[in-house]
Amino acid sequence: MATAENAEVPVDSHRTLAQELAARRNAAQRTASFRVWWLLALTSLWAPITVLGIALLPYMALIELSPASATWAVSAMQGFGVLMFVWFLALIPLRLIPSGFVRRRKARQEAHEVTHEVGLLLRRSGAKLSTEAREKLIAQAAAVDALRIGVVGPGQLQIGEDTAALAAEVKKLSQLADTSAAAWRKTANIDFVWGFGKALLIALAIRAILIEPYRIPSGSMIPTLQVGDQIFVNKYIYGVRIPWMNKVPFQIVRAPERGDVIVFNNPVNTSLDFVKRVVGIPGDTIEVRHEILYVNGVAQPRQLIDPRYLAYDDQAGPWSSQTNKLYRETLTGHSHLLLQSGEASDLDEGPYVVPPRTVFVMGDNRDNSEDSRYGLGLSGRGMPPHPVYVPYGNIKGKAMIIWLSWSHGGLFSSLFGGGGIRTDRFFLPVR
Repeated sequence: MATAENAEVPVDSHRTLAQELAARRNAAQRTASFRVWWLLALTSLWAPITVLGIALLPYMALIELSPASATWAVSAMQGFGVLMFVWFLALIPLRLIPSGFVRRRKARQEAHEVTHEVGLLLRRSGAKLSTEAREKLIAQAAAVDALRIGVVGPGQLQIGEDTAALAAEVKKLSQLADTSAAAWRKTANIDFVWGFGKALLIALAIRAILIEPYRIPSGSMIPTLQVGDQIFVNKYIYGVRIPWMNKVPFQIVRAPERGDVIVFNNPVNTSLDFVKRVVGIPGDTIEVRHEILYVNGVAQPRQLIDPRYLAYDDQAGPWSSQTNKLYRETLTGHSHLLLQSGEASDLDEGPYVVPPRTVFVMGDNRDNSEDSRYGLGLSGRGMPPHPVYVPYGNIKGKAMIIWLSWSHGGLFSSLFGGGGIRTDRFFLPVR
């Protein structure tokens, strides 16, 4: 339903459909169009997810570049995450419960999609259409646009516009496009497939080069990482890794350092990915004497925090607990928590000399970890020593933050066998 002001705008073959529609809008329609765009965007279920994802990028950069900022940044990010979660929950009934708003939103969204497809048709096949056919398409698209916006006259905003009328005009636009260019539906389908393909390629590129999610499957890194924690892995800090070849042609930021928590492809069993802490870098000599870690002959200081710390694991079936000693260890200036059962306090391990372009890794749950001391699962306690080092090419990246946690004692854990959402662990940096 176009106004007189709209009808006086001549068709310009050099303008896109979006530009043509913008030229036909009066002041009230331009304002309303802006409002409608934001209304559709903010009521999309993807909106809170997208906003949270955008906020995560500067947050991860901040806690990586300025670890001291984590004290306040974690609390701020957790509060922001709660707001996004509440936003998402509020949208579910708003989107699912039948109402005039839901019907109008659906009609407006369909109008936007069909108009967008017609715009692609004019951009790609417009030169093949007659001037009359092109003008008819643009005029009908303008009628759809006016109803979609909800302004039916200069300065008049019709909040409860006729949804049935909008649907009818959208149908006319679709039929007119079919009549004008029989292949337009095929073009639209190709555009959809191509758009989906591009989105998939972008997602795969991000996963391969920038960030990859990883779920903690076992208790070998308790207390730093609990079973069920979901973490993001920084994949570019050590260099771009070529999958399947396990090669890192060049470093981007730096090499792995002592104290880093890394995710790597197990060189002994390449079907598995492990997460452990780097305790030795090339040239280091690593020893364990009476539970104390020595790096190049220097004992790494540690302080007892809790002599009866309960660690929960579900590897043997239902959640079970084990009492351990909780320590804070300082590994060449890097402070982190670790567990010791105390059952093997007289056991000495090593020395292990770390070869070039490899690292020596250990779990923070020192007496419950298949790490470099025990062949990364190839051997175990009581077996002849068989150290295995992790080549640089097998390292997938550095653990950054916990973005989600489904672990013991979380929300609704009584309903799910002891496991539940641990909101207190959301967005914690992995140290």
